[in-house]
Amino acid sequence: MKTIFRTMSVAAAVVLAVSCGNSKGNKAEVAVVETDPTVAVTQVSVREVPQEETYTSTIQAYVKNNIAPQTAGRISRILVDVGDNVKKGQVVAEMDQTQLAQIELQLKNNETEYNRLKELYEVGGLSKSDLDAIEMAYNVSKTQYNNLKENATLVSPINGVITARNYDAGDMYAMSAPIYTVEQIVPVKLLVGISETDYTKVKKGDSVEITADALPGQTFNGKVRKIYPTVDPATRTFTVEVVIDNGNSVLRPGMFARAKVNFGMNNSVVIPDVAVVKQQGSGERFVYVLNEDNTVTYTKVTLGRRMGAEYEVLEGIADSAKVVIGGQIRLKDGIKVIVNE
Repeated sequence: MKTIFRTMSVAAAVVLAVSCGNSKGNKAEVAVVETDPTVAVTQVSVREVPQEETYTSTIQAYVKNNIAPQTAGRISRILVDVGDNVKKGQVVAEMDQTQLAQIELQLKNNETEYNRLKELYEVGGLSKSDLDAIEMAYNVSKTQYNNLKENATLVSPINGVITARNYDAGDMYAMSAPIYTVEQIVPVKLLVGISETDYTKVKKGDSVEITADALPGQTFNGKVRKIYPTVDPATRTFTVEVVIDNGNSVLRPGMFARAKVNFGMNNSVVIPDVAVVKQQGSGERFVYVLNEDNTVTYTKVTLGRRMGAEYEVLEGIADSAKVVIGGQIRLKDGIKVIVNE
């Protein structure tokens, strides 16, 4: 910005009027006229302003699963512990199989009985209702066996790391807390709340710059994976899911993170922050604009993003306008000023 200085001129004169007094002496009367306020000004211009916003959030696992059987039972073996990396399909625990063996025996007996009675029915020695009853008993025992067999061996549903273990071998699982919690941390994700005014500016695949307070000096690249279709009426924000590759697994669920979203560039007038005057008793902002006749206009402005010691102006100031950046304390709307050089 080009700062303009002019030579200070004296805008007031000191007039001495000496009047003749009586025989006791002469009195001098001095009349002082105040000078116009002296100000410093600068000429503003339109520049490209990055439309960036930084949001805070918490790192989350990309997927989080609880591992537990569908029915209560005693835990026979615990095969992994907290912090262990596991593969999808890896066996992590085994349940006691005593009940499974009992149901398997019952299933074999029901199957034998069903086959025997089916032959008897086919030769007319058994009613259809009696055959249906034994068939139902056979099917029930088969379902019970399959369920117990499926839950006798617990496997991890994802590639991830064990983040919780709530039981030991020999404990009775009572269908309260899961036996394990497993989380996928490659990749990880963030859920970011963005103002509804920026809804149309966010697109799937947009790059997002991620930093974590626990990892100073490191920057991570994320991508917008999902844009939630509704706006929270309480916060006037919508949720965006950002995914980070996290190939080296340094980002961990629970870390405090910051996400910088770039909405592109705007061509806007930029002014120094020292030009902005806050209206007492309100949140409104004003700037004194210098006119060609050296008067100033008290102009209301709408500010956008702050960039260090400068503000983006959305409304109120034209390109190439001259604004006051020093000496505002004595100013009021329409007053004539002296521009300091």
